[in-house]
Amino acid sequence: MSGVNNTQQDVDIDLAQLFRAVWQRRLRVIAITLAGACLAFVFAKFVSPEYRSEARILIEQRAPAFATTTANNDSSSAPLLDELNIASQVQILQSADLVKQVITNLKLYDRTEFAAGNNGSALSDILVKLHLKRAAADKAPEERMLDAFNSRLQVYQINSSRVIGISFTSRDPDLAASVPNAMAQVYLSMQSGAKLDSNSEATRWLEPEIAKLREKVSEAEKKVADYRSANGLLQTSQNSNFATQQLADISTQLAQVRGDRANAEARAQAVRSALSSGRSTDTLADVSGSLSIQRLKATESGLESQISDLSTTLMDGHPRLKSLRAQLADIRQQINRETQKILASIENEAKVAQLREQQLLAQSNTLKAASARAGEDEVGLNALEREATAERQLLETYLARYREATSRADKNSSPADARVVSTAVEPADPSFPKVGPIVIVATLATFILTAIVIMLAELFSGRALRPIGPARREAAASAGEPGQTQADNPADATINTDMMPALAAVRASRGAMHASLLSVPMEETPIQAADPAIGGTDEPQSEGHAVEEEEDFSIQSVADYLIDNGSRLAIAISPTGDDGSTATVMLARTIADAGSRVVLVDMTGSGCPSRLMAEHGELAGVTDLLCGEAAFGDTIHPDRLSDAHLVPQGMSDLARAMRGADRLSLILDALGSAYDIVLVECGAAEVSGVARLTRSKDTEIILSMPEPEEGQFIAAMAEFQKAGYEHIILMSGWREEHDPDTRRDAA
Repeated sequence: MSGVNNTQQDVDIDLAQLFRAVWQRRLRVIAITLAGACLAFVFAKFVSPEYRSEARILIEQRAPAFATTTANNDSSSAPLLDELNIASQVQILQSADLVKQVITNLKLYDRTEFAAGNNGSALSDILVKLHLKRAAADKAPEERMLDAFNSRLQVYQINSSRVIGISFTSRDPDLAASVPNAMAQVYLSMQSGAKLDSNSEATRWLEPEIAKLREKVSEAEKKVADYRSANGLLQTSQNSNFATQQLADISTQLAQVRGDRANAEARAQAVRSALSSGRSTDTLADVSGSLSIQRLKATESGLESQISDLSTTLMDGHPRLKSLRAQLADIRQQINRETQKILASIENEAKVAQLREQQLLAQSNTLKAASARAGEDEVGLNALEREATAERQLLETYLARYREATSRADKNSSPADARVVSTAVEPADPSFPKVGPIVIVATLATFILTAIVIMLAELFSGRALRPIGPARREAAASAGEPGQTQADNPADATINTDMMPALAAVRASRGAMHASLLSVPMEETPIQAADPAIGGTDEPQSEGHAVEEEEDFSIQSVADYLIDNGSRLAIAISPTGDDGSTATVMLARTIADAGSRVVLVDMTGSGCPSRLMAEHGELAGVTDLLCGEAAFGDTIHPDRLSDAHLVPQGMSDLARAMRGADRLSLILDALGSAYDIVLVECGAAEVSGVARLTRSKDTEIILSMPEPEEGQFIAAMAEFQKAGYEHIILMSGWREEHDPDTRRDAA
């Protein structure tokens, strides 16, 4: 809120004041609450009791026990019991016809309760005068009776089920139980009667239709038979006629004859090739299988054996050998003649097959023409057969349905698709009023409304509003001197130093910086220079390198070292106060100018870095983030002179910020993931505070001393060495060869 008391100050609701106001008026609240409870008790006792009873009906598909043969038909033709079907049954139970029949059966016209129910209340009279409702006198007696009945009736579906509940409320407990049971019985009778009516209508309609279909089926089948005989379409099987079957047989024979012919020609060619080339015909099946050839081959083999035996004892010119050789030549001639006969036989077989093939081809062509004509005739036959089949199937369907409808003509054969699963019983206790719940609810409602009225009164009066925003910050700032720094106010320094250990519990980043930038043993010379790039050395340095060593401690050298070694987190301590903090600001700007993403976190008591880098002094920072008064992204601000970023000190109270110090590790981890280097400027912090802040000896420690003094430097190094820090980076200021205005511009 804003604008309270004609100021521009923002305000907030003081919840404590609201509850305090209720507590201060507790006696009044208790009195009003007790009065409301008493009124509710009196109302509950004097109201006429009403009783409620309920019956439940299960909606399911039912069939007579004997109808086992038609179970499949019932399941396919029965309606689906989905949500819409159940909702439809609920509407049927509330229909006017069913209600009128129940009223007639129970003779409710004679009940004084329904007559009294027609009398309008005060609210009804008002609505009638405003022409928003019809007067009871303008309605017919039957309509008034229906309105009175429906106002006490409730029909609903039980959640996630096919059960319908019928509930009725009445001042008479017996009537409250009778009405639901009567409605259930009337509903079941109506459902069963609807089935009987449906079966009777189906029977009356099917009888003449079946008679007509029988005549149509007879005519269609007679047309099929006449057409088949007229066109000679003699049927040999289910899907073919005589011509087609004969053509198939001829085609089979033709294929067989062609195979025999090809086989005979191949055999003849094999014998002919053997004879022409002079090869032996013993390997040919036709020749070797001949009995004559086998006898001649046996004789030839015997003669060759005799000639071989006699050749060992007789000369070639001996008459015996000559005689045997003559017989062998004669046998071979007989074998050749017999082979020629076999060849002629095979050739004759091939010619016979060729002639048979020609005859079959002629018959096939004739049958093809006949089959084509038969196919054209079958088009008309198929049309007649389809018509006859359709008429026959329709007749069979009608006959099955007729038999089914006839079997269900009896009343007991058509049960309703519902049954009563719970009958209504006479209630013993009234459903309204419930004294206990009414009194409890009225008491709680009275208490809550009274408390709300008191709180609203406090809000409208302005007593429950408290100021927030700049006014609170100015009041908090007026408690101390604004110009006092950490070094001037020891108390502030103590608060800052105690808070800093919790301000950055970061993970130790083990980079490539294991080489010390400055190693100062207490027993040696006070200051020994070390090259940041190569680590510390204990060897004495010559005077010729004094200037170079001095440059190694400059802001530029420290920036190069942090960038080259990939350092993620660096803690800067400034024993001399704001001068060292100014050098840290210059270090952050130098790193940013080198192209690295760097953010500086101001943890000083004086807020020097925030004054040098921020656009104005009222920016959200670390303390606001820890107190929960600012978002993380709102605490990061750009530097006004470079590309570096700044997390300023903030405007919240340091004591409150200490309560959220355990979140600093998460804050610095988040910054480390977004930036290349995170610089934390701690000001003139004590070594013990820095030790608690880092938690790890691998964190870079920068000792910012623009004009280092030997005694002060030795004392600082001794404290760091006692705390376990051996690698300290000394940053002594800007290089002298640079433009002297650069340092002033950076500051």
